[in-house]
Amino acid sequence: MSTQYEIFNNTRKVVINKIRMSIDDRQWSENIKFVELLKETIIKHPVNTHPMIDRLDSGVVNKESLAKINLEYRHAIAQIFTDALLMAQYQARHLEQRLAPGAKSYPRFILGLKVFDEFKFNANSLNDLANPEQGYYPLFEKILDKLDVGSIARKVYMPSKAAKKVRHYLEDSFYDYTSTIALLAVVEVMAMSFRKSLYNAFNALQLNVDELCKDKLINNVYALDQDQENDLWLALAQACTKEEFISIYELCLKYCELWEKFWDVQLDHAK
Repeated sequence: MSTQYEIFNNTRKVVINKIRMSIDDRQWSENIKFVELLKETIIKHPVNTHPMIDRLDSGVVNKESLAKINLEYRHAIAQIFTDALLMAQYQARHLEQRLAPGAKSYPRFILGLKVFDEFKFNANSLNDLANPEQGYYPLFEKILDKLDVGSIARKVYMPSKAAKKVRHYLEDSFYDYTSTIALLAVVEVMAMSFRKSLYNAFNALQLNVDELCKDKLINNVYALDQDQENDLWLALAQACTKEEFISIYELCLKYCELWEKFWDVQLDHAK
């Protein structure tokens, strides 16, 4: 008997095919080649092999430094990631300016899957369908609790210029659907590069955050995240046009550079 997740995932596959069929074969072929090239470029960007990863894995980062790093990350992306997803769902309305009526519904569905995941939606259980307190942003705040960062300290914290630039760059994209989708895909790649190492840094301090982290993080299994990252790239393949290839490419590389500078600053904090 199929689980709720399997049923949901089968629907996801149907919707992905709808995305594929929403533009003609030639345009899809051009777009998907561009997106694959962009994705490969992002994966190979130096930010995803930043020295900060080894520093976190080394176990030498003290509690105070780890708290500051997480406050920086909170400002740069944790506070606004769901905002960006919801803005992308709304701005998908612009697809209907050049695609068939209803075309906006398909990427909205797969973005909705990502939103459900962010809010800890459990497709396998109708009895425990969701718990907002277990959503990933509330859990991130609980990680700061583990680091003894109080609510006042969070409110008065002054983020670095690098953290502010990363945040503003994504927020500035909120009124352009294609740009928001592209930057969200970049975030997913970068976050997967750092996630396990951040977890290792907590372990080195004997701070148990297992209950606050994704099971797939602890087990080093990233299947669902990879599905959702791939869905973002597919949404981008539907949204972009040939005339936008260069600007999208430059937009994403600039975002990677801002993240690289962000981690340079965190490396200075990692004592």
